[in-house]
Amino acid sequence: MADAVKGDMDIEIPAAGAHSPRERAEGTVRLLIRRQDAPTSQPYWQAFDVPRYPNMNIVECLMEIREHPVDAEGRKTTPVAWAANCLEEVCGICTMRVNGKVRQSCAALVRDLEEPIRLEPMEKFPVKRDLVINRDRLFADYRRVKAWIPIDGTHDLGPGPRIPEEEREEGYWLSRCISCGCCVDACPQVVPESEDVFVGAAPITWALLMNIHPTGDMNASERYDGLIGPGGIADCAKSGNCTVVCPKEIDNLGSIAAMNRQITRHLLFDWLKD
Repeated sequence: MADAVKGDMDIEIPAAGAHSPRERAEGTVRLLIRRQDAPTSQPYWQAFDVPRYPNMNIVECLMEIREHPVDAEGRKTTPVAWAANCLEEVCGICTMRVNGKVRQSCAALVRDLEEPIRLEPMEKFPVKRDLVINRDRLFADYRRVKAWIPIDGTHDLGPGPRIPEEEREEGYWLSRCISCGCCVDACPQVVPESEDVFVGAAPITWALLMNIHPTGDMNASERYDGLIGPGGIADCAKSGNCTVVCPKEIDNLGSIAAMNRQITRHLLFDWLKD
């Protein structure tokens, strides 16, 4: 076989007669994927065999299926619907259940997984199609707790307030949240069919982050109001799953405890005022 040559920008171009990547595969990987054709249709399982490459992850497996939509029985089928963007565990959109554990599929290496590999959409969110879910409820909970700093206008406001190093460091770790939904999906208190669904750890962590900032603290009472009542912070049972599954290693349970202390002080001071 002829050797590969390098073209412009040192990109390696396979020589004529070179083997395709699929020919260089080291066997196959069996995937069992829970599919669903529409939000109201019944789910079903479908098996796929994809070429095995060194260091491949789940997203690469799904890319193979997209390029060659043939199931394990050799029948042509529709490509599996899934979501991905950064492929660097930053955007959070490729979250799914891999062998029963919710995680980022771009960071799930095939070599570390038990086979056959089972892929399922997250359980606590409505399914749009196959592995793609609807995150509207998560963003609605962000609005409920006002997880932002409402600075209006684009004019120069001058330098911002100084933040003590301890608070800045705490805020940095909280700001690593990528809104992937892992903590919400892993929480046993989140029951989608219930009337008042628990908001989960991510909105509470974001509310705490906004309260840490001196400018955001001006609207802290509004965030407390959003977390008091049905589906609010009192529904947390402290299982700790949110901390275990967080891909950014955020202490979500600690965030909930810190916010609980802030709300308790807020209610106590309001009571003393009356």
